[in-house]
Amino acid sequence: MHSLPKSGGWLNSVKVVLGFLELAFSLKFLSNVDLAYHWQWFDREIFLVLWIVIFALMGFYLLGKLTFSHDSLLSHLSVPRLFLAIIVLAFTMYMIPGLWGAPLKSISAFLPPQDTQDFDLYTPTLNGGNKETGAIKGAKGVKYADIFHAPLNLNAFFDYDEGMAYAKSVHKPVMIDFTGHACVNCRKMEASVWPDKEVYKRISQDYVLIQLYVDDKTDLAVKEQTITSQGKQIKTIGNKWSDLQASKFQANSQPFYVLLDNNGALLVPAGGADYDPQSYLKFLDSGLQAYTADSH
Repeated sequence: MHSLPKSGGWLNSVKVVLGFLELAFSLKFLSNVDLAYHWQWFDREIFLVLWIVIFALMGFYLLGKLTFSHDSLLSHLSVPRLFLAIIVLAFTMYMIPGLWGAPLKSISAFLPPQDTQDFDLYTPTLNGGNKETGAIKGAKGVKYADIFHAPLNLNAFFDYDEGMAYAKSVHKPVMIDFTGHACVNCRKMEASVWPDKEVYKRISQDYVLIQLYVDDKTDLAVKEQTITSQGKQIKTIGNKWSDLQASKFQANSQPFYVLLDNNGALLVPAGGADYDPQSYLKFLDSGLQAYTADSH
């Protein structure tokens, strides 16, 4: 017990640093709620500005440039404290290009989706600035398009039946993306794997993309609200797609990628998060090969 360090100013510094971290992560949870209810309080820029301010203040605090009432006088900077301050301030500088749309892949899982950013110089580079990829050409009045937006300017449906009907009309296979507003792995896939040139090409040109948000809190139209045979009440969009994933595909994790032909038949076993673009591309190509084989 005598060998343990005594409490004092260092312990207060630890509490302050943890307080900064807690504040930063609380914004992440608040952002999840904001997305699920479509309040639109936290777009990507606002979230990044708040994190930049929080971590900049943490860095200045570690350097002794910012003090609080319970802090002891900082007579000198210890080497660990100096290194931690450098790391925090470097992280702060790393986030700044995100205000112009830089993907920030190392923290993309914690940020609001890229499509919530108003000033984005990055996404248009994926398709030459053309927002019309052609995958949804001819479709009018896409259901729920007023509240959902596909990442990376991809064209997508947000209703299963509507997407399947369109796929049948254009004779293309379907990629269902069971996703969620609070799904960090979904955001990581969209930021680090989907932008790969070949992966993006497959999704945008060879498949009809259907994104189904299983945690969305938007109420369904009264006529669409039901009770399942198991007694589960389907009141929200999230309830509907969560039940579809569980009942039709026996899964409840996200992201969950299902490749179907346009009649609804499974082409290959469904997959989850795969952060290797080449491996994920093989998954997409295997679905196309199965679809082509079935079509002949």
